Amino acid sequence: MSNNLDLSALRVFLQVAELAHFSRAADELGLPKGRVSQIVRDLETQLGTRLFQRTTRRVSLTPDGELLAERARSLVADAAEIEALFQQDQQLGGRLRVDLPVRLALDVVMPALPHFLAEHAGLQVELSCTDRRVDLVEEGFDCVLRVGAVHDPMLVAKPLGQLRMVNVASPAYLASHGTPRTPEDLVAHNHQLVHYSQTWADRRARFDWVDAAGQPHSVVLPARVSVNHTDAYEAAALAGMGIVQAPCVGLRAAVADGRLVRLLPGHEPAPLPVQLVMSQRRHTPRRVRVFMDWLTGLLGAHLADDNPAP
Repeated sequence: MSNNLDLSALRVFLQVAELAHFSRAADELGLPKGRVSQIVRDLETQLGTRLFQRTTRRVSLTPDGELLAERARSLVADAAEIEALFQQDQQLGGRLRVDLPVRLALDVVMPALPHFLAEHAGLQVELSCTDRRVDLVEEGFDCVLRVGAVHDPMLVAKPLGQLRMVNVASPAYLASHGTPRTPEDLVAHNHQLVHYSQTWADRRARFDWVDAAGQPHSVVLPARVSVNHTDAYEAAALAGMGIVQAPCVGLRAAVADGRLVRLLPGHEPAPLPVQLVMSQRRHTPRRVRVFMDWLTGLLGAHLADDNPAP
């Protein structure tokens, strides 16, 4: 075996290290799992050290593996930058794995995606649509669109803007319970919320709002229905089960055609920050950069701070 390190073998090694999984790395690289395992074994033989601790569920780097990963990232990134100097006009290719919140995916991204794919015929997109917080590294995503704060120091977040929130209820609910004019009316007239929670950890339903001075307020209200999915949240509102507080971008059509009615203008929750998130790595593949730039431009009209109400 040659004493020279193979750059392609280092790329395979880094993919396994990043995903902590041989099968996921093989899928990402488009190689058979057995081939990926053999490349890593050959690299370990060449270097005379064990690079991974292997279990039935995942793999983790050994101390020597950590050392190699640190050096290999720089080598691979430098090589990629050199290659990129001469590939700017080449067609993008490969697979993108992206996670998006359900309503943004359905209402904003999906309708525009055919045009993006027509411009980049060599790309394949795996689009995950979920309201849960996915593990970007463990699940092998290239980038994730997050609504809300990002606190993980291992992730890099690019702020895109904010989602303006609105309060809505169905005409049937308002006919039964009356239309509140102030937050105090919510308690005085026994209004109900539809409770939304991703984790069920907090079972108290709260109506939140920010006053003209920017101060947050909250009042606990009863909720007979709790959901953990944005589609179910909107469906519960349409069925007259209570008041919901949600981003206006997902409710425009229902408000425009009268199926939902806006309530208590000036007493909405604080806008939600929206960010593109990726793992903290030096080199980002060009296909990922191009997609993130496209997504940033697409969402710009919906995420401005002065986004008009529906």
